[in-house]
Amino acid sequence: MDLQPVNNVRGTCNGLLVVSDLDGTLLDHETYDWSPARPALNALRQGGHGLILASSKTAVEIAPLRRAIGFDEFPAIVENGAGTLLAGDGKGRITGKDHARILAALDGMPPELRHRFSGFSQWSVEELCKQTGLPADQARLAAQRQFSEPGIWSGSAQELTQFSALLAKQGITAQMGGRFLTLGPGSSKAHRMTELAAACRRNDPHLVVIALGDAPNDIEMLEQADRGYIIRNPAHGGVPPLRGESGGRIRRSHLAGPAGWNNCVLTAIKELASSRQETDG
Repeated sequence: MDLQPVNNVRGTCNGLLVVSDLDGTLLDHETYDWSPARPALNALRQGGHGLILASSKTAVEIAPLRRAIGFDEFPAIVENGAGTLLAGDGKGRITGKDHARILAALDGMPPELRHRFSGFSQWSVEELCKQTGLPADQARLAAQRQFSEPGIWSGSAQELTQFSALLAKQGITAQMGGRFLTLGPGSSKAHRMTELAAACRRNDPHLVVIALGDAPNDIEMLEQADRGYIIRNPAHGGVPPLRGESGGRIRRSHLAGPAGWNNCVLTAIKELASSRQETDG
């Protein structure tokens, strides 16, 4: 799989590009089921619109999911924006040394802080299954990190600030998601979204980009998109009020997970069609 950050968008967007988080957003937080989102996924395909998946998941996790939902012609944002999985079959070289650099930085931490973070690379398959809720075969894919290290933080907020500051000195960020604290090389889902949207806009200058997410590490992406949808997730504290909500540019779903995703995307498609009718009229 080629994870070079190349903007090889092969599909057309026909005015709308959806950039979506996975866990707790398009995928159910507990079961990872996406079937409630089928109507919206079908509507996107029928309308010729684009979908870019953006997640802390690895390339080997995202590739079969992207194929299953039918959007192989679009790249995917992997490991919280640390890499880009190319469109198509994704065959090619596997690149990136960021994961080893992150582990080395952790090894150099003061012991009192290092012991507060427990990451994927430390866990057995059984522990990965327990912490992620994934079956063993999928847990093994989740462990194949190339750019980032997710894990669980057990310290205080003050200790987390110290921990993050030490990592930042080495160009490593710590982002809190719906389940895990993910350490990465500094790039973000929002940065990759902007990059890929620019590639799509070369052929579609009036493109509308919408972003969907459920956790704090989605905030930047939600705020930078033309429109954002915060998907309700009762499993964690969610996303605090954002500036774009007051004017309606950012909205919140009433339903959780893929059911909420489905309603929000169908609304976006309907609003785009209505806007086009007004323009044509």
